[in-house]
Amino acid sequence: MRYIIIGAGAVGGAIGGRLAESGHDVVLVARGGQYEALRDRGLRLVTPDGPHTHRLPTVDGPGALGELRADDVLLLAVKTQDSEAALAAWGPVPVAGGGTAAERLPLVCAQNGVESQRLALRRFRRVYGVCVWLPATFVEPGVVSAAGMPLTGILHIGRYPHGTDETARLIAADLERSRFEAPVVTDVTRWQYAKLLGNLANAIEAVSGVLTSEEGIALYGRVRAEGEAALDAAGLAYASDEEQKQARADKIRFEPFDGSERGAGSSWQSLNRGTGTIEADYLNGEVALLGRLHGVPTPLNDLLQRLANEFARERRAAGSMKMAELVHLADEAVASVQDTPALRP
Repeated sequence: MRYIIIGAGAVGGAIGGRLAESGHDVVLVARGGQYEALRDRGLRLVTPDGPHTHRLPTVDGPGALGELRADDVLLLAVKTQDSEAALAAWGPVPVAGGGTAAERLPLVCAQNGVESQRLALRRFRRVYGVCVWLPATFVEPGVVSAAGMPLTGILHIGRYPHGTDETARLIAADLERSRFEAPVVTDVTRWQYAKLLGNLANAIEAVSGVLTSEEGIALYGRVRAEGEAALDAAGLAYASDEEQKQARADKIRFEPFDGSERGAGSSWQSLNRGTGTIEADYLNGEVALLGRLHGVPTPLNDLLQRLANEFARERRAAGSMKMAELVHLADEAVASVQDTPALRP
């Protein structure tokens, strides 16, 4: 199979680079400066086992490829806010032998949150979800760091909305030959919702920096409790902390091979790059949506969603709000809900 990595940033670059290292046919898709760097200098993947430069076919959209192959796998790794545009661009592309990508090819969503695969299923007949545990960083155009050891990542994969098939098993086998563990599961959304609860911290990090202080960790605990309440009210299952701990075991350790400290997550990286957008609508915003649908107040996630979007829109510096100020705003947000009877559960 040939893997077309739509969104060759941190996660897409790490997956694409590792697949290429193990001999798989890979095409990278990127935009702007990232496209130019990948096209001109190749993908430099920096890992604990050394830097590797991969000179791979690189395009800025489906037009440059023309007709797709019948054995292509489309791996979507853009941020969720960019998914609709990517799906609209790639869905109608013709495939050798007849039909379109949306009709014939597998579309694999390797992204945070749960919304992209729902968007994909409106267009694509064969959609696969992935729960992405992969510590990767976009360093600069053309350069991606993946610091996990001994595995680069763990990627639970399954058919969306549920089930498995031979294609999922074949993709998993390719990933497992490429320094990933890729369990094939019938209930991939259960793993994704568990990951979503962890990703609720992304907005805290984006606004106030890496979670190292006691007050920051305590705030995340409150934010996560809202998320669990919303998922429970919606009847949505999620893997337990113990189950996730057993699945990870000691398979992914952060190895600061370049002397750096552990960086913040993908939302912080979006702010640091000044992209002007952030994925909070599909992380904290997912909790806010479920809360409104099922009568669960989510003032903390509402606040973080709003602040993260403000930071992105105004291109404010990542981590520039003091944690004490964020905690104060959080306390005010909770108090305002408690003082409004109509919003009580």
